[in-house]
Amino acid sequence: MDVEYSASNIQVLEGLEAVRKRPGMYIGSTETRGLHHLVYEIVDNAVDEALMGACDDIEVRIHPDNSVSVRDNGRGFPVGIQQQKGIPAVEVVFTILHAGGTFGTGGYKVSGGLHGVGASVVNALSEWLNVKTCDGQNIYEIGFRRGTTVKPLTVTGESEERGSLVHFKPDPEVFEVLEYSFDTLKKRLQETAFLTKGLRISLTDEREEPNIARAYKYDGGIREFVGHINKNKTPLTSEIFYCESKKDNVLVEISLQYNDGFLENTYTFVNNINTVEGGMHLAGFRSGLTKTINDYARKFNLIKENEKNLSGDDVREGLTAVVSIKLEEPQFEGQTKTKLGNSEARTAVEAVLSEYLEYFLEENPNVGKTIIEKCLLASRAREAAKKARELVRRKSVLESGRLPGKLADCSEKDPAACEIFLVEGDSAGGSAKLARTPKTQAILPLKGKIMNVEKARLDKILANDEIKAMITAFGTGIHEDFDVNRLRYHKIVIMTDADVDGSHIRTLLLTFMYRFMADLISEGYVYIAQPPLFKVEKGKKEYYVYGDEKELEKLLGEIGREGIRPIQRYKGLGEMDADQLWETTMNPEKRVLLKVTLDDAIAADLLFTQLMGDKVEPRREFIQEFANKVRNLDV
Repeated sequence: MDVEYSASNIQVLEGLEAVRKRPGMYIGSTETRGLHHLVYEIVDNAVDEALMGACDDIEVRIHPDNSVSVRDNGRGFPVGIQQQKGIPAVEVVFTILHAGGTFGTGGYKVSGGLHGVGASVVNALSEWLNVKTCDGQNIYEIGFRRGTTVKPLTVTGESEERGSLVHFKPDPEVFEVLEYSFDTLKKRLQETAFLTKGLRISLTDEREEPNIARAYKYDGGIREFVGHINKNKTPLTSEIFYCESKKDNVLVEISLQYNDGFLENTYTFVNNINTVEGGMHLAGFRSGLTKTINDYARKFNLIKENEKNLSGDDVREGLTAVVSIKLEEPQFEGQTKTKLGNSEARTAVEAVLSEYLEYFLEENPNVGKTIIEKCLLASRAREAAKKARELVRRKSVLESGRLPGKLADCSEKDPAACEIFLVEGDSAGGSAKLARTPKTQAILPLKGKIMNVEKARLDKILANDEIKAMITAFGTGIHEDFDVNRLRYHKIVIMTDADVDGSHIRTLLLTFMYRFMADLISEGYVYIAQPPLFKVEKGKKEYYVYGDEKELEKLLGEIGREGIRPIQRYKGLGEMDADQLWETTMNPEKRVLLKVTLDDAIAADLLFTQLMGDKVEPRREFIQEFANKVRNLDV
């Protein structure tokens, strides 16, 4: 039957209706990520005041009802009548999309609020939002409900102070998750404090008794940031390079320090926005670093005449760096603001780094020599890695038609319909091969624990049989040859035992993927299987419990304890026969999979280094901090 399609089918969303109708377009999701994004938007508005030199203190509070308030001592929201709309400017900021002081009107010279949607989007997605603002004379208050003004701007008192307080509660009609994570907010606010020298940011959680509170203030800015990132690593030298200069109306700050590891960790920011996809400023940093290191090495004969120049990969091995720039009109690619397109940023960063790093190396010759020696070792290892990489390239696999011998591949050729299970041990691998659906499910058994890639160079990593098998099976290549578009399976499922060894193997696999195939995680291809911990039998019925003892007790309370056979506690996948493994862990209609996400690369880097690096003390601190949260510990 034909369905009529006419002008009446065309819907026009007025004002903030569009935000409530399609919240994911503005904050990414209506789950945990989007929930926390609301706080970031309001905090970023306060940080804009700090970038103008008008604010040096921001206070964030999580209240018992999971509402959040953000207070700052900036200039406060303007309260005069906005001529275009005929209503107070503060009301415009919170009710009109693309309205703010970031569009070249003189409100802010540099700002992270490119699109002017932050405050109004938070208002639209809040059950209620209240604003209190002080202009040095009066206190003004205005209230909203789901984006609509319900309490007009009113003078409620007098004060000689300036600043603003925004208090909001996420709307349960919009969000699937309403519980704020103190740790998630803590990491983001600490990062923001690092990027804004002298700005104090505090976070208080009033849901706990006594309240949990943290405060961050870094007069050293990104120099302290680099030290923080390297705290669980072993720096090659005690000196941390730092420079700050303005060129072509671009304010450039760069800090870097080498460690004895083999991985590069360079983070770039524009007006305090984390540009996770890099852009022109990252390109300028890399070209400036490579040229300066090579020029210095040639000038002081640290590279022989017959030797090639060091490559970009060589000079970035073991590097930790933070590049932060400020400019008036940043051009980002897309609403997500993750890649910078301003060409002037490249030339400014390259020029500033080249000038100041040259001075630094010449004034610190011991540091310079140590860095060059590190780079030369990297160059030699790179040649070895190049040869090893040839052995695992997908191209050679296609030419020979050979996949890893122990891989039980699936027959389906469409990657979107295929999944591969990385299974711990040959025994569980055998059960999984019997249990699988051969058309769409591939099984790759892994023998024991793969090597810890946190402690090895690429040439050693590529010599590991288990890692070679994974790379070949995935089909993506690795490192500079990596191409996520060649991935043969759109679900990579890590399936390990529910014990300490299984957790260790899972962590080793995730470390490898994060360090050398991060796009697999960021694009949502990696999952963790959730096998059951308990099997309960009563009469002819079988029940599987995936959670801890509390969930087991809950089940027993529901079905009654009388007539229950001895409860089976699974410690290994090998304890299940093929039918049980399929029913509980591999059947797409019944299984539980945990998707691995990557929301904060800096926090992830710190955690992987803490857990998998050479230093023992950071791991001890981690265990002490989280010991009371351990579940299912084998004894």
